[in-house]
Amino acid sequence: MMINNIFNKGKGFSLSLASFKVKTVLTLLFLFLLPTFAHAAANLKSDDFVGISFWLISMALMASTVFFLWETQSVTAKWKTSLVVSALVTFIAAVHYFYMRDVWVATQSTPTVYRYIDWLLTVPLLMIEFYLILRAIGVASSGIFWRLLIGTLVMLIPGYMAESGYLNITVGFVIGMLGWFYILYEIFLGEAGKAAEATASDAVKFAYKAMRWIVTVGWAIYPIGYVFGYMTGSTDGAANQEVLNIVYNLADLVNKIAFGLLIWYAATSESQALTEK
Repeated sequence: MMINNIFNKGKGFSLSLASFKVKTVLTLLFLFLLPTFAHAAANLKSDDFVGISFWLISMALMASTVFFLWETQSVTAKWKTSLVVSALVTFIAAVHYFYMRDVWVATQSTPTVYRYIDWLLTVPLLMIEFYLILRAIGVASSGIFWRLLIGTLVMLIPGYMAESGYLNITVGFVIGMLGWFYILYEIFLGEAGKAAEATASDAVKFAYKAMRWIVTVGWAIYPIGYVFGYMTGSTDGAANQEVLNIVYNLADLVNKIAFGLLIWYAATSESQALTEK
């Protein structure tokens, strides 16, 4: 019995040491890669507030990536995937923000292509988080996953086509809003919303409800930016570049980082409650 205890303690110590090494290597890798992206700072002017917002958000996204990956070792196994997905969201966004910042500083124009490539990758991942948080408590179905994924594509693709000139600005806006409303219906009144209310723990219910309000209130920032950027204040249909980018940048800051922090809160709260039993 004593030998088994010693073996288990030694095994636990070795696993903890391995986890620490993995986290250290990942952190050093991010810090090593960071200078390769940060070459536009020398061209950033002190009065370029849009460029400054790109810089600040890219740094916040990268820091969040390291944090979420680091915290995967502090939660139970069923929550690790959710935190890794949160890290993927912020990492993908950070890389795109480095490129978008360079485009803005060099041309003072909206980096539409980079932004929508970012959204086409990260927004479906954010929706998958609803599925993952429900799967972690054993109430998820494949239908939830596919309905949320389809909703994001309906929301994003017309928006890209409109901002790129392939579709009328108003038509793209209306179709995109319908996709957003479809997502809201699913997470509030659809299968996903009912499953969370029925069987989730208090921590998961709190995180799920807060995530829903981020999708409701936080995502509302995007159409506000779209309206002010494209549909008001210009008689020739040209976008207001400064307003559009500052509003979009603010929305990304709230919706990507805050969303991941809510996942982290639910994961750590439930994991800690299980270890204390």
